[in-house]
Amino acid sequence: MAERCYLDWNATTPLRVEAVEALQEALAVIGNPSSVHAEGRAARRLIERAREQVAELVAARPADVFFTSGGTEANMVALTPAIETAAEKRPRQRLLMSAIEHSSVRAGGRFARAAIEDVPVDAAGCIDLAALTEAVAKTPRPLVSLMLANNETGVIQPVAAAAEVAHAAGGLIHVDAVQAAGRVPCALGALGADLMTLSAHKIGGPKGVGALVRGSEDIHIADPLIRGGGQERGMRAGTENVAGIAAFGAAAAAAHSRFAAEAARLQALRDTLEQGLKAISPGLVVFGDAAARVPNTTLFALEGVKAETAVIAFDLEGVAVSSGAACSSGKVQPSHVLAAMGVSPALQRGGVRVSLGWTTTAADVERCLGAWRKLASALSKGQRGIAA
Repeated sequence: MAERCYLDWNATTPLRVEAVEALQEALAVIGNPSSVHAEGRAARRLIERAREQVAELVAARPADVFFTSGGTEANMVALTPAIETAAEKRPRQRLLMSAIEHSSVRAGGRFARAAIEDVPVDAAGCIDLAALTEAVAKTPRPLVSLMLANNETGVIQPVAAAAEVAHAAGGLIHVDAVQAAGRVPCALGALGADLMTLSAHKIGGPKGVGALVRGSEDIHIADPLIRGGGQERGMRAGTENVAGIAAFGAAAAAAHSRFAAEAARLQALRDTLEQGLKAISPGLVVFGDAAARVPNTTLFALEGVKAETAVIAFDLEGVAVSSGAACSSGKVQPSHVLAAMGVSPALQRGGVRVSLGWTTTAADVERCLGAWRKLASALSKGQRGIAA
């Protein structure tokens, strides 16, 4: 039986070798990082080394990195009215977010539903900055949440410009960089981000660990989501996941050191994939290809082919792809991202996402194309039940 071909890197990535080594090292350390004895100090050193490594990935101060159980928790911590600055202690009244945010952001964190407003995107999947400017003008001191790269289309959002709009109105901006970290530059200062969310398992670290990063020590969240002890400088109570955090740091260091060369390689593979898909099926649509995208992601559809049909067909050929976000309990549903982009309902139901990573080869791309060619051939021969 042929080895399977994994092309769903936006859902999760395999552990990097460096992360495995760090994980194994940390598992041998028995101390509680809050203890003052030698064993506790050894555990604390692993956490602080990882904090430095994650900070370097996004050009932040280590003191501004707070570890969480993952990207969803980090988003939940960030999305609260109780974000204070050194100059402003009053609660934020409204949350403005793009219509294409991840479900963990769209849930609104700790904002009341009535206090949340969607900002539309254009046909390419980029936030409408004019609409954001208009929304901010009606909402003094808002919190804006905008992902850096969309998890389905890979489209890169104009975060720096959005930050300028938010800051001009006395607002703050939270950036979900889960899909962007390790793939494009994510320096907080360059983006103007006040808060940033990261996730370990999207960059080669383990599942179940992430981080919320502040753009400045002036930012303070007055109501921590998890209260108890004083861990993470009061931002997140509970004994830290030492092994997971150590592996996260190692993955961040590896991603930071290699992303430029890897980005060029992956973009070439993705371009080959998209050209091949269009050659096989001239009517095929690649979403977001008119905008800047992270180099590893393509989302496509062919009218008449439902996403679940295509995903199963790929899987039977030993190729793992997805229908979009991996956070819907295994259900294939129409994409809210494509709906926000104005895509027809028929194509919304057909979106297939292929995402590449550091082990992906040209042979993997050819195998993916071969699986699509087989499905397209079956359709052309009139086997319409395949698309039903």
